[in-house]
Amino acid sequence: MITIGELGEKIVATWLEPQNYQILHHRWHCRWGEIDLIALDNHNSELVFMEVKTRKPQNWDQNGLEALNINKQKRIYTTAQIFLSKNPLWQNYNCRFDLILLTYIIRKNNSNQGLIKILNSNQIMYENYIFTIKNHLKNVL
Repeated sequence: MITIGELGEKIVATWLEPQNYQILHHRWHCRWGEIDLIALDNHNSELVFMEVKTRKPQNWDQNGLEALNINKQKRIYTTAQIFLSKNPLWQNYNCRFDLILLTYIIRKNNSNQGLIKILNSNQIMYENYIFTIKNHLKNVL
């Protein structure tokens, strides 16, 4: 069964693709950590390591912003270094670290089974869920 966090990552990947991002990896991991999404930003040919936080509205940690503490940042940075060492093709690209915060609500009686539908610039519907991209913070690390 897919978790709400994994579903949020899938939604963000769908949201990014029309914005000229090419998703390279979902949930890339090594023994030191995991990176939710790794993408190529085709606007400026940057390799982007993304952390995605999915929360219910009116959550305690500012939509996931407070969850990116110093220890989490270090794990992401170390994991990105390992990714680059194992994937020399990407070593000469400029890299950045983004944080994407989204919330979701659950709707009842939705017939949109299995389809992802972009409603507007920051809302995406999937089955019983409506996701809202609250913030896309670039260069957070």
